[in-house]
Amino acid sequence: MKALLIYPEIPKTFWGFNYALKILKRKSAFPPLGLMTVANLLPKNWSCKMVDMNVESLKAKDISFADIVFISAMTIQRESVKNVIKMCKDFGKKIVAGGPLFTSEPFNFEDVDHLVLNEAEITLPLFLKDLEKGDLKRIYSTTNFADITETPPPDLTLLKLNKYASMSIQFSRGCPFDCDFCNVTALFGHRPRTKKVSQIIEELDNLYHTGWRRGIFFVDDNFIGNKKVVKNELLPALIEWRRGKEGVPFFTEVSINIADDEELIKMMCRAGFDTVFIGIETPDDESLCECSKHQNVKRNLVEDVKKIHSLGLQVQAGFIVGFDNDTESSFEKLYHFIQKSGIATAMVGLLQAPYGTKLYEKMKSMGRLKENITGSNTDFTTNIVLKMDYETIMKKYREMVCNLYKPENYYKRLKTFLKDYTAVKQNEPKDFKFKMEQIKAFLRSTMRIGILGKERFYYWKLLLWTALFKPSYFSLSVSLAIYGYHFRKIFQE
Repeated sequence: MKALLIYPEIPKTFWGFNYALKILKRKSAFPPLGLMTVANLLPKNWSCKMVDMNVESLKAKDISFADIVFISAMTIQRESVKNVIKMCKDFGKKIVAGGPLFTSEPFNFEDVDHLVLNEAEITLPLFLKDLEKGDLKRIYSTTNFADITETPPPDLTLLKLNKYASMSIQFSRGCPFDCDFCNVTALFGHRPRTKKVSQIIEELDNLYHTGWRRGIFFVDDNFIGNKKVVKNELLPALIEWRRGKEGVPFFTEVSINIADDEELIKMMCRAGFDTVFIGIETPDDESLCECSKHQNVKRNLVEDVKKIHSLGLQVQAGFIVGFDNDTESSFEKLYHFIQKSGIATAMVGLLQAPYGTKLYEKMKSMGRLKENITGSNTDFTTNIVLKMDYETIMKKYREMVCNLYKPENYYKRLKTFLKDYTAVKQNEPKDFKFKMEQIKAFLRSTMRIGILGKERFYYWKLLLWTALFKPSYFSLSVSLAIYGYHFRKIFQE
């Protein structure tokens, strides 16, 4: 059996780093980890080919190759998914689809032959068994959660590694919290399930042996959801794994309560982590209670962020506007919070209600649901009727994000971060090839940002300041300047 695994195109987004990738000469920020894992769940005697449409186009010969086509996608890939389905149908191919998009809204894809939903470790074997018997059902689903200690490693042979800016790995699934706008618990449950440490070491070894030395993203919903296992088992193993190895920085997603555990932060830094994403959402306690984000309530969030920075982890953060408790003053309050905290990468989006969430059911019961969500947090759309006047909220939202990424304000925020930040050690590789890549990226940034960019004055001012006062962070300053260029382009569009 010949299987074609397709990962549809992701449009330009905040987290896609599309404009930054052009400077870095990479095609995509992250690989399709789910499909890479699915490939190793398929029978060993199958011939598999993968097309990630974010790094290469889907060609007629790719579809002709296949006896069967597998598609996995997230909500933001919906439009590309429709095009892929049509192309495959035109060739008369059987389509099997799974992943978050299809699991959340299977009713929107009547033209898909077979839907393998929820976690593939459970539902894909059921599909394969019926395929062998010649007695296939259209939908395979489960309410159970997979034992991910049995999950195989992703198949790296399907990737064009040099097309990606970072690689992905997963240690756990699920989150102990219950934010009502988040579909993580609906998809993966409240009890974080973890892989065995030996699995993670095997996956890291596999990547390292390919020659990979750039960043690796632990895609866990909340890396510290099972803090006991992380502190007592995983981090000591990662610290040991790094001995004698150069480079390979890690980054992941955590909750704000990491600030309460200095030992945990220090262990993560020693293990190679240098960046964490945190869902802060809002500094307003009433809005936090409204969305059941109780873990963020009654905290000095600015001090939490600065503490995390000072201990060696850069905080990237997500924020939301459009809560029922928000007022016109909420936008200015959020802007000043972000500036004061020194969070360089701050994604602010309108409140959304994804399928399967408590917020979706609440909005539905109140008659406040609109069209499907796009999956993008920053495209100035929402699928709910906001309580605040729509024109007012759009005006305030646009003003705030434009101000956040206005060069004068963004570079001021970078300087605040660099003053607070204390890197435990540089995780960058020391090999000549990587250094040459850095130099070339720097030269391209000087042309695109430092010469042609409207922000060139602030760019050179920051780099001069960094060279004089924080010289060991020079490459980090250049990277953050490149990120800022991408963010401005996204919001301008």
